[in-house]
Amino acid sequence: MKTPFKLIIGTLVIATVAGLTAPRWMPLLHGAKKPTDVAVAGEAKKSGEGKAKGDGAGRAPQKVSTLLIKPEPFTETLSATGSLLADEGVELQAEINGKIAAIRFREGSKVSRGELLVKLNDSDLRAQRELAKHNLELAVLREQRVGQLVKEGIVTASDYDTAKYEVSARIDQISIIDAQIEKTEVRAPFDGVVGLRYVSEGSYVNATTRVATLQQIDRLKVNFSVPEKYAGRVKVGSAISFSIVGSDRRFKGSIYAFDPRIDAGTRTVVIRAVCENPGGALLPGAFANVELELAKLDDAILVPAEAVIPGVSEKNVFVLVDGKATRRPVEIGTRTANQVQILSGLAAGDRLIVSGLQQMREGLAVADAADNDGAAKEGPATAKVDKAKAGKTRS
Repeated sequence: MKTPFKLIIGTLVIATVAGLTAPRWMPLLHGAKKPTDVAVAGEAKKSGEGKAKGDGAGRAPQKVSTLLIKPEPFTETLSATGSLLADEGVELQAEINGKIAAIRFREGSKVSRGELLVKLNDSDLRAQRELAKHNLELAVLREQRVGQLVKEGIVTASDYDTAKYEVSARIDQISIIDAQIEKTEVRAPFDGVVGLRYVSEGSYVNATTRVATLQQIDRLKVNFSVPEKYAGRVKVGSAISFSIVGSDRRFKGSIYAFDPRIDAGTRTVVIRAVCENPGGALLPGAFANVELELAKLDDAILVPAEAVIPGVSEKNVFVLVDGKATRRPVEIGTRTANQVQILSGLAAGDRLIVSGLQQMREGLAVADAADNDGAAKEGPATAKVDKAKAGKTRS
């Protein structure tokens, strides 16, 4: 029994020693790795890390379209909306109450200054005038008789003065009646075209009844407003051009007056121009799109309107500088249909970014899509580096 027990004890001791020393002798059974394999693995690891870093740092710049800033001639104009007015216009009305006895005009016809247009019934006034005329004749006869009696010494000079005064009073009375008769007549105050009539013969009218309109349209006025910042640049005699709805023709005029105050509600100043209208193509009341020439510039900077980005308190653009997008605050001037004048913030030679503005930010790497250099050169170079690293990894 002693011998098997000793064998068991010896076996356990050997197994314990072998387990404790296994890390030292196991490599001897399988063989150690070659130094070249370790080097290749390390190089592959470094190559993978370098490639990962290269992918982030070598990302291709965003392609954009740019515009080279070049000063160019530009006529600075100001657009405004306005309306046309007759050179002279009035609503025809009677001065007194009465019934219309006759209408002497044809609607839409030309009339001359002083021409009788409407006549009210004045029979009572004419009767009063006839009575006053007879009273005047009687007063004249009395004056003559008293004058003869004064010469004969029968009456005093004061009696003659009374008779003379009565003659003057009768004359004045006739003048008053004539003035009343004149108020029963509606006459044209100036040459023009009479419009539609709103009354008929036999109608009873008063001082507020509109009989018709009279417009002088051989020449028209153009009323429009401009912002207060342009008030100092508007001059009497400046040329304007305008168009009206329904016509492709542009009409010309010139400023002859402006309101010497700024409207506190709209912060604008009212301008009035005049234009000739010999053919009657323009009518009062028409809506006008007016363009006012402010100045002619030889070196203006114009950019597309979509390239200007509005901000909270300023307007900005992006320019391409050394492969990156750079934000520039700008001051704008006149706007046209698709362009904006830049007063400050850009200079000749700048490359303005005009596309991809929604994703644009300060410092973003960008490249001109029309430029064959820039990012296009970086593509093959990056490929060579990656190929070289891949070769090292395979080795």
